[in-house]
Amino acid sequence: MNLQIETGNMDAFFQAPFNAYGADSPYVSPLKSDLARFVDPAQNPLFTQGGSEIEIFTVHRDGRPIGRITAHDHRASNNLHDLKRGYFGYFDCSDDPETATALLQAAEGWSRKRGYSEIMGNFNLTAMQQIGVVTDGFEAPPYTDQMWNAPHIPRLLEANGYASAFPMTTFDLDLTRAEPPPLGPKQQTILDDPDFTFAPITRRNLKQRMEQARGLLNAAFADNPMFVPVSAEEFHFQAKDMVWIIDKRISAMLMYKNEPVATILCVPDLNPFLRRIGSKPGLSTPWHFLRHKLTCRRAVLIFAAVRPDLQGRGVNPVVMRHVIMALQKAGYHSVGNTWIADVNPASLAQREKAGARTQHRLHMFHKALT
Repeated sequence: MNLQIETGNMDAFFQAPFNAYGADSPYVSPLKSDLARFVDPAQNPLFTQGGSEIEIFTVHRDGRPIGRITAHDHRASNNLHDLKRGYFGYFDCSDDPETATALLQAAEGWSRKRGYSEIMGNFNLTAMQQIGVVTDGFEAPPYTDQMWNAPHIPRLLEANGYASAFPMTTFDLDLTRAEPPPLGPKQQTILDDPDFTFAPITRRNLKQRMEQARGLLNAAFADNPMFVPVSAEEFHFQAKDMVWIIDKRISAMLMYKNEPVATILCVPDLNPFLRRIGSKPGLSTPWHFLRHKLTCRRAVLIFAAVRPDLQGRGVNPVVMRHVIMALQKAGYHSVGNTWIADVNPASLAQREKAGARTQHRLHMFHKALT
């Protein structure tokens, strides 16, 4: 059978994982229009302002796309962490060694041409987006902003000389059974202090709250080895459509003396809606979206952040308890959590205390380019 590799074919890039994994797999794609703008070097601020580059590759078997990958760099990350690293992302393909090797070699060649000495992925396309390769928990359907790939993907990476690193976990909490986390003395002190207040998050003040959340995110994750401070342009580029999906009842912004000190950004899970429309809007999309808003019982915690000077003082459990109680009151049945790295034991312990169960295990995969 004839194998061909193409560059820049967006239609094939979108279709490839559906062909590779089959209609019954848990895979869910972002909206095709969102995916297109993420990987477009003329739209994404990572490329238009950050000086980074990207190429998309697809593999076709007898004209049918069965695999895809991006090759890109993150100049700010390389400069901050003193690296010579290229990245691959959106690596999805059929269980076929020839296809996997063709895609990975394309990304490796792209990185070598730019003088990089190593390559790592999945990185889709920054630490603010989906990262990692699922290595366990394949049967669990992903929430919005969670990765999913078939079990053969880590095996194909290893067969091509890649090693796993930077382990991560996603979590799932059954809200119909969960008890709000108990309060200890530190948490009660915060609740009793009138200088701590929860600020409302509404569509009207969403832009202000998102900018406050970005500031907290950059401060809280400054020491994370995979993180690079997110510019206002990048953050709002990724979150620009949030006004249409935000449920003001289930996110939280904690203030201290009218200054933001902690946040949890939580949104309804869009994946059931995306599955119904095949991630491509059509004439029936508004009806499906309205139906989803009325029936959605799954939510996803995108990120939680606490100002560094208040970390370890009971603030995060207070905000987490507030959000869990708000989710239950709003009628949600479950909440998922995007990735938490093993190098963040405090957040892992917090999820365990809340009664969350492990959903997926993920790893980054890396390879030296010699």
